[in-house]
Amino acid sequence: MSDLIKKLTETVAFIKNEFKEEAGIGVILGSGLGNFIQEVTIEKEIPYSLIPHFPVSTVKGHGGKLVLGTVNGKKILAMSGRFHFYEGYTPQQVVYPIRVMKMLGVHTVLLSNAAGSVNPNHKVGDMMIINDHISFFTPNPLVGKNDEELGPRFPDMSEPYSKDLIAKAISIAQHANIELKQGVYVGVTGPTFETRAEYQLIKAIGGDVVGMSTVQENIVAVHGGMKVFAMSIVTDLGIRDEENVITHEEVLQAAKEAEPKFTFIFKELIKAI
Repeated sequence: MSDLIKKLTETVAFIKNEFKEEAGIGVILGSGLGNFIQEVTIEKEIPYSLIPHFPVSTVKGHGGKLVLGTVNGKKILAMSGRFHFYEGYTPQQVVYPIRVMKMLGVHTVLLSNAAGSVNPNHKVGDMMIINDHISFFTPNPLVGKNDEELGPRFPDMSEPYSKDLIAKAISIAQHANIELKQGVYVGVTGPTFETRAEYQLIKAIGGDVVGMSTVQENIVAVHGGMKVFAMSIVTDLGIRDEENVITHEEVLQAAKEAEPKFTFIFKELIKAI
């Protein structure tokens, strides 16, 4: 048994002792989107600090607990607060909760994030379904010896985000008269916001939005055979007037204002899974 499998087994055993029921859907909440938890009928929650081998979130706007509950009649396992490479965690630590979810029986993961946009058709507050990503700027969490218990050595990434779940989300939004964009998410390390030249590069290589999370989590979820849906809230515009700057407080405020629509989409998508 590898050291990773041993740690995962210990973590899963602890959580199973606390959470008596199994959830098939996992939800990871990004910056400023933690209020989704208020829509969950909570059965039990565990602070990350109590879970063996679990990292602890350090970023403002992120919670720090694992939640078991129900949304629209479906059991979910939600992370209120995620982990980032820029916090000093290794890629393997960043994705550790995804592997835990897999071993707990989660088959579908919903990811959310706040992102900067380089698409001129976007405005602050827009929601964008991620239909693909570019991960060249972040370390791949699968680098190193592969454990076949967790997934194949060379996972196929031709459909990193489930087309079926994307279609469901689009239908939900259309019936509610909510506008959703679609596009490519570019993952970067952070914690700095991008320079003006970097934003131009991201646009040139085919990116629509850019952020500091999601990509590594997606890779490991796909590696483990899980279906993934991800959505960004556009919280700032990367290609903008010269005098404008970006602050984390503005990012959190933009996410907060878009959150009711985001919450509606996620709730209805969970119901449709």
